[in-house]
Amino acid sequence: MATIAAILGRILLGALFIFAGFGKVMDPAGTAAYMEAESPIPGSLAFAAGVFEIVAGLVLASGFMTRITAALLIGFTAIATLFFHEQVTDPTQAAMALKNLAVIGGLLMVFAYGQVRGQLGVWKERDRANEAEIRAARAEAKAEAAASTTAD
Repeated sequence: MATIAAILGRILLGALFIFAGFGKVMDPAGTAAYMEAESPIPGSLAFAAGVFEIVAGLVLASGFMTRITAALLIGFTAIATLFFHEQVTDPTQAAMALKNLAVIGGLLMVFAYGQVRGQLGVWKERDRANEAEIRAARAEAKAEAAASTTAD
């Protein structure tokens, strides 16, 4: 169950960046104007930022090079928070900053645990090993019970 949760979490984090990137790519002029008005970052980076978010989101969701991608996205999100959501006295900006901190937290989990393999064969092998262990424990318990009744 933990593997499924990790895979779904990674996909959902990736989707967040994919959709945000598409918004930037679809309206690079609007994004550039916002970037220039709110930060010292040049608006000419708007399209590149959108492409980065799409590519990094797809790579993260796919499970390929998750630690490197998570580290890059942590840096990207931290920079975006510092430059675009620094006015924490504004309730909207504070909510956006907290959202970004939560995203960074999720990305740190991805970084910590790396690539979680979701292969069905791995799950089946783990289940077989658990079932074998349970059978061995039951057999041992039966042997102990038989030994204690013959000793009495």
